[in-house]
Amino acid sequence: MRVHHLNCISSCPLSGKLFDGRTAGLLQRGELTCHCLLIETDDGLVLVDTGFGLRDVANPRSRLSTFFLLMLKPDFRETMTALRQVEALGFAASDVRHILLSHLDFDHAGGLDDFPHATVHMLQTERDYALQQRTWLDRQRFRPQQWSTRDKWVVHAEGGDRWHGFDRVRPLARFADDIALVPLRGHTFGHAGIAVRTGSGWLLLAADAYFYHTEMDAERPHCTPGLALYQWMMDKDRAARRHNQARLRALCNADATRDVRVFSSHDPVEFERLAQRAASVPAEALIRPLA
Repeated sequence: MRVHHLNCISSCPLSGKLFDGRTAGLLQRGELTCHCLLIETDDGLVLVDTGFGLRDVANPRSRLSTFFLLMLKPDFRETMTALRQVEALGFAASDVRHILLSHLDFDHAGGLDDFPHATVHMLQTERDYALQQRTWLDRQRFRPQQWSTRDKWVVHAEGGDRWHGFDRVRPLARFADDIALVPLRGHTFGHAGIAVRTGSGWLLLAADAYFYHTEMDAERPHCTPGLALYQWMMDKDRAARRHNQARLRALCNADATRDVRVFSSHDPVEFERLAQRAASVPAEALIRPLA
């Protein structure tokens, strides 16, 4: 299987340096990626998370909460949506047969509308809780305006066999040994990572189980102040998030699992290391130079 790394529209939070750790100053907005995966298989394409979609770009105020638009100010560019990057790589929307969602937050599920033929897989707990819209923050983060393809959703119960010490849910029978949902409760109740086997080992998109690359350091794990605050604000189960972060850290630093590359959704350092291009460059640059 061939895996493409897509940044499906960066968020640009206020006080950038406090968030991404690399913006020049506090008065500039930072850059946080929305790291998605496009997997080429013999049975069509599999998309892992969708980032923001075309409708979010065209009319963000009708789709996204004012609260998060002001805080994050996404860099809305049509060329950076998953659909446009899929097309630039030579495929069509209908080639995407399956979408695996880590969770239903607005910046991970906004592109669902752009792939109406795809079957969408997520953990049942995520679907059930997101539909309840219990709290004010739930209503800001889980946006039914993005869920026009709900009739294509398939939910999966947690459990299954073990994968490097984690539970593994295998949503795609055809690729049961190669693609799996890995429950990582905390950021949301049904939050999951996605494990993908490649020719050189495993990729594990840990999604929002952590946000900053040095959180995975064995000796001195560290997160920027802005992202630490954001994680605290968004937590649904703080104890579970911290527990799963510790488990991911152990996985990253275990000699026996060096064939697993763990990365988060929003860290531009990790994205650029894996994609081998700047986070602001769409995937079309892989097959033709930008004008």
